[in-house]
Amino acid sequence: MKYAYYPGCSLHSTAKEYDHSLRATCDMLGIQLVEIKDWFCCGTTPAHSVSRLLASALPLGNLVIMQRMGFHEVVVPCSCCLSLFKSALYEAENEPRLRVELEDIVDGTWGSNINVYHPLQLFSMQSQLSKISNLAKRQLVGLKVVCYYGCLLTRPPKVAQFDSCEYPESMDRLLRTLGITTLDWSYKTDCCGASFAVTETDIVLKLCRDILEGAKSVGADAIAVGCPLCHINLDTRQEEIEKIYGTHYELPILYFTQLMGISFGLSSKKLLLGKHFVRAGRKLEEVMQHA
Repeated sequence: MKYAYYPGCSLHSTAKEYDHSLRATCDMLGIQLVEIKDWFCCGTTPAHSVSRLLASALPLGNLVIMQRMGFHEVVVPCSCCLSLFKSALYEAENEPRLRVELEDIVDGTWGSNINVYHPLQLFSMQSQLSKISNLAKRQLVGLKVVCYYGCLLTRPPKVAQFDSCEYPESMDRLLRTLGITTLDWSYKTDCCGASFAVTETDIVLKLCRDILEGAKSVGADAIAVGCPLCHINLDTRQEEIEKIYGTHYELPILYFTQLMGISFGLSSKKLLLGKHFVRAGRKLEEVMQHA
């Protein structure tokens, strides 16, 4: 299986552990990721705040390059990038006049057979779940995790077309194949505040505190995520939240690909587990030792 790969800015910087663990797990599953040559930023929040045309042209420009490389399917691990790619395709397909403008801007066109995937979509295929189960050298029995999908991965449903909009299960099913207990909770798709952490810090701290409190209340040992923005807010601001609210969480925030890598027997160094602000945690270390 061979796909184009769009890492986006985060996976080459603040979310390197996501990139490393994704590439490593894909290698073991026989999935080849080919990075789009000379890719550029999808525009993220600044683009769609300034110009609708720019916000669509940037993702579509990357897809034109991808298509020239001979690919029609791309893996996009960042939920923000993924949402912008899918939204651009949806709007261009449903608004012919807009499509003409965009084709002129990006100096190219794209086929109707373009597919944009989050890694969870690939890994949750039944054929891949069987491979994942077979590759699991460590059954992480005893580890209790809540799966946090964030607000963009499954929304809006007509654009995302993946999993349940309100109560997704794909990450839960994936982690359960590794022996992990995934817990029911009420914050699977709540917003962490994303990039508002820069301009509306107090609001984001409150949103993240609610998520952490929800995870703690159901007895989670860790939170599994699939979005760099969600990870950075919940991981790097946890100590600040604890000081402001007089609480104590010490909840590791782990990419689901890191948990896959741990189960596959990959080293902490290869998975960059030491990069997180909140260390992996005693429970995870205990499970790893006995797995």
